[in-house]
Amino acid sequence: ILASILSLTIYWIIRDRYRVRNLNGKLVFITGCDTGLGNSLAKWLDKKGFCVIAACATEKGSQELQSCSSLSLKTVHLNLADSNSIARAVVFVTEQTAGKGLFGFVSNAEGTAPLGPTDWLRIEDFHSVLDISLLGLIEITLKLLPLLKKAEGRVVNLINAKGLMAFVGGGYSLSKWGMEAFSDTLRIEMQHFGVKVSIVEHGFFKAEEVKSDIIEKYLFKLWNRLTPEIRDSYGEKYL
Repeated sequence: ILASILSLTIYWIIRDRYRVRNLNGKLVFITGCDTGLGNSLAKWLDKKGFCVIAACATEKGSQELQSCSSLSLKTVHLNLADSNSIARAVVFVTEQTAGKGLFGFVSNAEGTAPLGPTDWLRIEDFHSVLDISLLGLIEITLKLLPLLKKAEGRVVNLINAKGLMAFVGGGYSLSKWGMEAFSDTLRIEMQHFGVKVSIVEHGFFKAEEVKSDIIEKYLFKLWNRLTPEIRDSYGEKYL
């Protein structure tokens, strides 16, 4: 038993010391790069020598990222709730790979999330999150798989750990649990093709701190559209 534990420890240390070599020319596609974690990752990988394609939802985000990065970093507009936008982004990424395949795909997306009791929500409130943070990410992953298989690349799904705690109603936690399940299944299936699938569960970042005034705005918006019957069942004190 001791020999097994020692062997496993040595293997773990050796494995964790391994680093990817020859970074130049390796292409990585990242979603959600307007701000926050995706933005910071795009800049860091660019400095390391990777060829980065950063997907941004706004022109402002794209311009600001390009202004502080190298010329090798490319940006592409992406709306994960729009299948046509996803298709155009995949075509752009395919052209940039020049037949070599995709070394890495990092998914990082946050849909708008009305927070409140489930009883206060409508189905469109769930769609506003799931269409982006779950279904949109699944759709673009499926379309990128041929490129990833060709390069024996890797998928890295960034999942906010606070979404794994079902402490409030809405689609936010559903999207995070859904990405966990999708990633675990995909990892098993892609082993045959040499494609790695990883999950990075991260916590709060300063740039992502939840502002109480935004939560309050959502709550009052939900409260004001409730039927008198539901509002009376909760009462002003609950709000």
